[in-house]
Amino acid sequence: MKSQFGRRAFTHMELYSLFNGYIYGDEKLKREQPKHWHFWLPLLAYYTGAYSDELGNLTLCDIEKIDSIHTFRFTTHGKIQPRLVPIHPALWHAGLEDYIQHVKQLEHDRLLYDLPSKSGRYSEKVRIWFSGEGKRLGYLQRCGLPNIDQQGLKTAISSLRLNFEQQIYISAIQSGQRSAMSYLLGLKEEGQIINKPASDTLQKVVKPLRVINTKISWQRFLKRH
Repeated sequence: MKSQFGRRAFTHMELYSLFNGYIYGDEKLKREQPKHWHFWLPLLAYYTGAYSDELGNLTLCDIEKIDSIHTFRFTTHGKIQPRLVPIHPALWHAGLEDYIQHVKQLEHDRLLYDLPSKSGRYSEKVRIWFSGEGKRLGYLQRCGLPNIDQQGLKTAISSLRLNFEQQIYISAIQSGQRSAMSYLLGLKEEGQIINKPASDTLQKVVKPLRVINTKISWQRFLKRH
């Protein structure tokens, strides 16, 4: 059965390829023009389930400590409900705290400050970098992955949201917190907005997300040669 809009989640092996690609390794590509958002956006998409435009709009003020739990506050996607998503430990392990200090030192407001917008949106720039366009190869292709598989299903940056959804569905059901899954995805239930569950409940649902590469590090990204 086809996924929504003909898209599917990445397989475990595809996730391994993505998060062990050149962005997360030790060597730059020839003529590569690396940006900080190249490193952070796929990670944030995988660990929060947020869309590119939501991530592009994140500001430092959207990082909040609620009930002793650090969260991202998403409020920017028209069809998706505002929500708080706990920050997964893997993001701290990857150097998020150091990166936040870097953004503050440069006196920027947006977390992904070097991701430019096009007509007020960030998703187009992300799509071209991640999936390619015309003869221009995207990060997907450079990791040896196709845009469309043999069944005609597409993979794109939004596929990482499907990976997030698949995994939190399992943890939410196991903990008897189905509504927490809907809340974290910004969805309504039977047309009704879902009240925010307890912060520790949200954290319990998000924490089991599978860590693909424990060696991912922003400092390592900066030191690539």
